[in-house]
Amino acid sequence: MSDFETITVPAHLSGYPGVAFGGYVAGVLAARSAAKTVRVDFRRPVPTQAPVRLDPTAEGGARLVDGELLLAAASPAEPAAQAPEPPSWELATAAADAYRAAPPDGMVDCFGCGLHRTPGTGLRLHCGRVPGGALVAAAWTPGPALGDADGLLPPELVWGALDCPGNAAGRLLDGRRAGAVTAALTARLLRPVPVGAGLVSYAWLLGSEGRKYRVGTALATADGDLCAVGEALWVEPRTQS
Repeated sequence: MSDFETITVPAHLSGYPGVAFGGYVAGVLAARSAAKTVRVDFRRPVPTQAPVRLDPTAEGGARLVDGELLLAAASPAEPAAQAPEPPSWELATAAADAYRAAPPDGMVDCFGCGLHRTPGTGLRLHCGRVPGGALVAAAWTPGPALGDADGLLPPELVWGALDCPGNAAGRLLDGRRAGAVTAALTARLLRPVPVGAGLVSYAWLLGSEGRKYRVGTALATADGDLCAVGEALWVEPRTQS
């Protein structure tokens, strides 16, 4: 009996075209770890619609491989960044509306932040800058189609809610270009997240150097109760020569 399993990420769960949505992949790997806080490092793009192997590791984590190529690995980690107070539902709604009114260039049909996704086909994390503070945020409500049999957002989609806000923080708070990718995502889930209820995803900068920048991200209820908190390393694409 083998210790590995094979998974195939469906086409609609994409970040960039043909590439699996990083937050979802991180959540799938994290679910195989017994640790409360998990770090997922991305080594190569994970394809959609292609079987890849998920192996347990001796350290109590998991890794995703394609043949001999390591795609991503999860390992127990220290607690993620401490989150500031979430913006109000009203401020997060206004920030998302402003983002949709004037989105940055280079947008793609991402499951997490694609502008053409509906509440049943994506997370709609349209994070705009929150006036008067160093945060980006989006108010959003996951549709019932995204829920599990208990009416909860699956853990891998809670992880997903911590991914795209980091891109928005880089674009809007640090002047980053389109095309950045998640190199690592660390997260801790704090409580179950029901679908059909208002949520606020938000992010803030932790550091910036060269092509890399670090962000904190968090997910809260409309009333301000934290559901999950994370920290991510993003890498900007190399300048074309």
